Amino acid sequence: MNSIETKTYKVHFNTKAYEALNTYIETHRFSKVFILVDTNTHEHCLAKFMSYLETDIAIEVIEIEAGETHKTIDTCVGVWNALSELEADRKSLLLNLGGGVVTDLGGFVACTFKRGIKYINIPTSLLAMVDASVGGKTGVDLGNLKNQVGVISSGDMVIIDTSYLDTLPQNQLRSGLAEMLKHGLISDRAYFDKLTDLSKLTLKDLDVLIHESVVIKKDIVTKDPLEQAERKHLNYGHTLGHAIESYFLSHPEKEELLHGEAIAIGMILETYISAELLDFPKADLDYITNAITATYAPVPIVPRDYDAIIDLLKYDKKNEHGNINFVLLKQIGQPKINCLVDNDLIKKSFEYYSNS
Repeated sequence: MNSIETKTYKVHFNTKAYEALNTYIETHRFSKVFILVDTNTHEHCLAKFMSYLETDIAIEVIEIEAGETHKTIDTCVGVWNALSELEADRKSLLLNLGGGVVTDLGGFVACTFKRGIKYINIPTSLLAMVDASVGGKTGVDLGNLKNQVGVISSGDMVIIDTSYLDTLPQNQLRSGLAEMLKHGLISDRAYFDKLTDLSKLTLKDLDVLIHESVVIKKDIVTKDPLEQAERKHLNYGHTLGHAIESYFLSHPEKEELLHGEAIAIGMILETYISAELLDFPKADLDYITNAITATYAPVPIVPRDYDAIIDLLKYDKKNEHGNINFVLLKQIGQPKINCLVDNDLIKKSFEYYSNS
């Protein structure tokens, strides 16, 4: 597949990507190369990745615990200390080999260590390939609040090797699919349609769909890198989705949701709200709801959960001047930003989801 070029870096795919990576390392003559992994990618991905590296530069591996609960400043402190102890300097390179937690956190670590060192993301999950790999959003959670601390700063390259998807369980693949479905809903009905019947897709088809998803996000981010307008479209399903994810992350009686599982719920909720507020077609609401519920198991959200989830909306990054700003749909492919939604309608959307 052809590489995707942004204004500041390229996204390379599969085996050709490693040629680009090795050339980059040789050209820049780094003092040391550091590879950030989590416990999963250390076990399942590191050996394969190392087999492609062609360099005499010293390589050090830094491992963090896997999972969203470890996407914290405390984990960053551990990585910063490890870099210092291993004598990293401003001519060091950090390679982030992992899912969205590793790429988000690793990018933030690189941007802040010694006021900035070079880094490259090698996403190994479907979610990270189609979402975290593009756009330069780095950062960590603040307690159970998603992505509250970070900076926008792209790495020098992204390596997407879809063979790493062979190491993923089905729930992780479904998590990434949610972001791809979102890309279709905000930009391209035909793309969404292709994703609604995965039983007919081959691995080659999936490669093409991943490439298309990255192009969709790249085009949006290129037009609005600092999220002043059009880039907010990418938050469709995320206003309520992030609040649900945070709530389930912190509630002792709830089972933690993967990011995409929460966003899938958020897309159903926000599509229902779109139908109520923007006359989004009822037939398309049914179509989207059926497509999502066919892939994602229902998650119990009961009335006693509603107010606690709604209270978390005040931490959403899109909020301005005390307003909670939603991204809604006028039509598939026609998002509208900065929509205000009252709490009663949000509660009705939860009831709609529970009855779907």
